[in-house]
Amino acid sequence: MKKNIALVIGGYSGEFEISLKSGKSVAQNIDHEKFNVMPVVITKTNWYYLDDNNAKHEIDKSDFTVEIDNRRISFDLAFMMIHGTPGEDGKLQGYFDMLNIPHTGSNMYAAAATFNKNICKSVVASLGINVPNSVFLTDNNYNIKAISEKIGYPCIVKPNKNGSSVGISKVNSEDELPDAIDKAFAQDDEILIENFIKGRELTCGVFNNKSAITVLPITEVISKNSFFDYEAKYTTELSSEITPANIDEDTAMSISAYTNLIYKTFNCSGVIRVDYIVNNDSITFLEVNAIPGMSDKSIVPQQVACYGMSLKGFLNILIDEALNKKQAPTS
Repeated sequence: MKKNIALVIGGYSGEFEISLKSGKSVAQNIDHEKFNVMPVVITKTNWYYLDDNNAKHEIDKSDFTVEIDNRRISFDLAFMMIHGTPGEDGKLQGYFDMLNIPHTGSNMYAAAATFNKNICKSVVASLGINVPNSVFLTDNNYNIKAISEKIGYPCIVKPNKNGSSVGISKVNSEDELPDAIDKAFAQDDEILIENFIKGRELTCGVFNNKSAITVLPITEVISKNSFFDYEAKYTTELSSEITPANIDEDTAMSISAYTNLIYKTFNCSGVIRVDYIVNNDSITFLEVNAIPGMSDKSIVPQQVACYGMSLKGFLNILIDEALNKKQAPTS
């Protein structure tokens, strides 16, 4: 009997449309002989199953079920494809754990810790991995001179809890800083200001396969903009990705080892992607993508193909891991 998979998409952040694109790719590539795939869209005002005729069927949040034609349908698994809150920051993971519904990806604690850039960076730094110099702000009460002295220019201003480069700015002078801070605060109540590191941007996916951590081939991201911002990330002609990256063996081995260590340290599950900047021989950690994109333009599917695996086979691994993962007791 086929298992019912809730393909959880949407969310509350500026990454809503990207989540829908990722969900579409997953729906097309999932093994339909084994699973019934049912897209569940989550917004701030409504949760609903979207059927093949684009009709909306409200989700009962008390038990995450849906009624269709007077028949109550439950789900065997939640396939997490929300980028940003509430799917990438641990909120939905906690909800599904309370209902004893398996879900792909990391547990609530790992998701929350990796999504919070400031916390994540602190943990990664404790592992001996380079991280950018930064200032953490929780309100608009800041001292521009102190920030300028500590960080310098150019610098990067970004929301602390967001993804897809939404709300991020590259700041070249002190005069530009207040507007960039306002832009980031429009997306989040916490922001990071980091020194800009000029170098090659490299990113590495990693996933769990039957309790064995598998590091995927490394991708180099080349942006035609001044940095890999939202526009460059989702406009084909403004960026290119090279997989596998044309880097020396020592750099590749170090990035793979760092990615493996980060995955184990945060006790991650499913697939994550870790971003770095390489300047000469120096490798600097940037951030973790706890639910990386799965659209046809996304990086992880490119890495999966380079690894020699079909996307369908890869998705099967993620689903099987989630279904076989031991659930924490709820009482």
